[in-house]
Amino acid sequence: MNRIRDFVRRHPALRETVRSVRGGLPRGFGGIESFGEERRFELALPIREGDTDAEPETLSFTVPGGLWVPRELQREGLAGFEPETLACFLAALDHAGPGAVLDIGANVGVYGLLAAARGTRPVHAFEPTPRVAATARELATANGLPIAVVECALGDRLGRASFTLSSTSDASNSLATGFRPAAERIEVRVDTLSRWCERTGTVPAVVKIDTETTEPEVIAGGIEALRAFRPWVLCEVLPGRGVEKRLMRLLRPLDYGWYQLGDEVPSPARAVIDGRIAEADQRMWLFAPQTPSDAFWADTRAWRRALQTCVPPSVLRA
Repeated sequence: MNRIRDFVRRHPALRETVRSVRGGLPRGFGGIESFGEERRFELALPIREGDTDAEPETLSFTVPGGLWVPRELQREGLAGFEPETLACFLAALDHAGPGAVLDIGANVGVYGLLAAARGTRPVHAFEPTPRVAATARELATANGLPIAVVECALGDRLGRASFTLSSTSDASNSLATGFRPAAERIEVRVDTLSRWCERTGTVPAVVKIDTETTEPEVIAGGIEALRAFRPWVLCEVLPGRGVEKRLMRLLRPLDYGWYQLGDEVPSPARAVIDGRIAEADQRMWLFAPQTPSDAFWADTRAWRRALQTCVPPSVLRA
């Protein structure tokens, strides 16, 4: 079996044929969802009370049908897609100092799209999966949003690395070997946050990190940038992978506070980072360079209320 897999990986045309066949099979028989079918829908964007001139009001999605994030957005809208984190993210855009937004582990770029649609900061979206990165780039262009999609992974060293394409979901692709069952492995370019910022002259102000258990490596490769620029960081913390201890070891010398993002606002400050205390759909944390102000949390609440209205038309009709 391993010899067959190696043979398929060495021949791109055959690999595409295999993926096409698997696209027509149920997952239980080794299938994956087809990228060929298009998914089209309008995504409602949050508008805070009083922001009557906020534009655009919606984003247009025309994307491959097999992508997980667009499927969830079409079904739930932003009201059901990490609203606790999105509200805090939008508040951070309002309160952070001058600088850019970095969406690391962007997938199709939801956070970057939202930042560009509701702000004027430069936005850079990092996504190493070629097809997903291409979709992120197409979405930004189709909606007239100035987002720079960087097709690489961020980690703790420069070079190239084996990247796992998950057989369960394109949202689970990772540099971490064995994190999810592998449909395929590809080689991707790897950069570090600090080197990339230095090379491009970018000042990070708000950073979102969701890289499927390699978040400590991203932080480790960005220590110099975090020390110099003190960006607000929103970071996924999955339990049971040793992520928490490594994050605390890296962040303590930088004097960052950490806040579990969930239903409660203000989000509670925690003495330790522990992914087990959160609900399964609330794995994001705020790493704050200073104590968030009352105004910060008030804006978080306002964005949360605005996101509650961002539901698909089918939900409104029901």
